[in-house]
Amino acid sequence: TDRLYCGRRVCYEVLGVSRQASKAEIARAYRQLARQYHPDRYRGEPAGGESGGAQAAHEKFLLIAAAYETLKDEETRKDYDYMLDHPEEYYRHYYHYYSRRLAPKVDVTIVILVTVCAISVFQFFSWWSSYNEAINYLASVPKYRIQATEIARQQGLLNKTKEKGKNRRSKEEIREEEEEIIKDIIKNKIDIKGGYQKPKIYDILLFQILLAPFYWCKYIVWYCWWIYCFTIKGQEYGVEEKLYIIRRYMKMSQSQFDSLEDHQKETFLERQLWIRENYEVYKREQEEELKKKMAMDPRWKRYRRWMKNEGPGRLTFIDD
Repeated sequence: TDRLYCGRRVCYEVLGVSRQASKAEIARAYRQLARQYHPDRYRGEPAGGESGGAQAAHEKFLLIAAAYETLKDEETRKDYDYMLDHPEEYYRHYYHYYSRRLAPKVDVTIVILVTVCAISVFQFFSWWSSYNEAINYLASVPKYRIQATEIARQQGLLNKTKEKGKNRRSKEEIREEEEEIIKDIIKNKIDIKGGYQKPKIYDILLFQILLAPFYWCKYIVWYCWWIYCFTIKGQEYGVEEKLYIIRRYMKMSQSQFDSLEDHQKETFLERQLWIRENYEVYKREQEEELKKKMAMDPRWKRYRRWMKNEGPGRLTFIDD
């Protein structure tokens, strides 16, 4: 234990106090010795010369500081006193010494909380940016823009923008207000799903963590209800249950499945894809159809031709 605490010296002896000394007495002894041996204030004249005296004073000051750091904290002082009484338990002393020295100064809980909050804020504003980007794109599509403009005219919203007299505004201001009206109508009339849907505060990471126990309990209750109704009692599946089984077979998330068109879901139900055998047949059909499309696609033809003639496995020398 030479490298722990004050080394071979006893910290109490370094500060010139007893083991029963109070925190005030330890602090007082440290201040007196620190003023005496601080390298900037040391004025001693040891026999070794001035440079050796300054070096010795510096080492003495470091020893005093180590002794004070050991004894000023109650927990560290308790570990040190135990080491003085039980020097043979050196593995225990090494563990406690370095565990305290390497322990983080900031509470880990605070660090995790701040990190989760920062990620949640970034998530929320990123989703809002994606949502506004989708609205701006839809406002530029003629199909939706014409429908939104017609709805705005029927509701008399566009007529209010063309006022006369003192309230008359420039064409640029009128154009900007009309654009905002069209975007508001698109927001209210169009149901955007998937990655560009309108963000909800309950979807961010912070609320997901806080609501995790509730979701787990809800899932357990739902799973028990599923087992009781469809396994034990043998009830027939409803529409929601059938779509859930189909989504699980397709390995799609809820947001991905919701982004599908309604006629696709109706096709799934008509073909009874909640039955495993029917889904396997449907899956093979989709794979065959994809292969045909890839075979007929000019881009894939060019790619296969390149792989055959000039692919990465071919080495050629070009004679200029």
